[in-house]
Amino acid sequence: MSEQILPSHPSARLAGVVLTGGLPNRMGDDDKFLLPLGGVPLLARVLARISPQVEGVVICTNGPAARLSGFELPVVNHSIGEISGPLAGVLTGMDWAAAQGFSHIVSVPADSPFFPLQLVRGLQFACEVDGARLAMVYSSRPKQQYFSQPGFALYDVGLRENLRESLLAGVRKVIEWSEPLGCARIVFEDMGEDPFFSIDTSEDMALAQARI
Repeated sequence: MSEQILPSHPSARLAGVVLTGGLPNRMGDDDKFLLPLGGVPLLARVLARISPQVEGVVICTNGPAARLSGFELPVVNHSIGEISGPLAGVLTGMDWAAAQGFSHIVSVPADSPFFPLQLVRGLQFACEVDGARLAMVYSSRPKQQYFSQPGFALYDVGLRENLRESLLAGVRKVIEWSEPLGCARIVFEDMGEDPFFSIDTSEDMALAQARI
């Protein structure tokens, strides 16, 4: 068996995967990530945060790719038939990354514009400490327990066939698939403003507008 390449290894290559499909939407718009936030599309703000942290970025979607052509990045449709949801997007990102020579991906949702600029480094650190092939973000709020942020995770692309088989077997939740594989955890403390805040409603959009 070859030596495991951790995401901090000199030969490791990381790609960012922005998940636009299968996201909850209570705003009456199928493409909430294209709505303006401070005069800039929400998706553009997400891309601006993940792009400096990785070598390449791909947008994964379960809708028409043409509507995303203006972002001048690769756009790929879910690669596992009619199955949708975050894990289908993760698999799609893995398949694209493997074909491009990347060893790992970092997933981020298209509706969370405030995640840390140290996100990828934190996930790498978690893998290093645990010797793990994947890692997930956990966050905390004052006087509350830690809770998972499954949209923000790092994966070894070598896990993609395992994920494909799991999806075909009916697994749909990120944690349901990742935990048995020894998923590492990295905790980002919430110091007053949730860095993993997601925009699901018009009220959320107003809060995000005030925040920026």
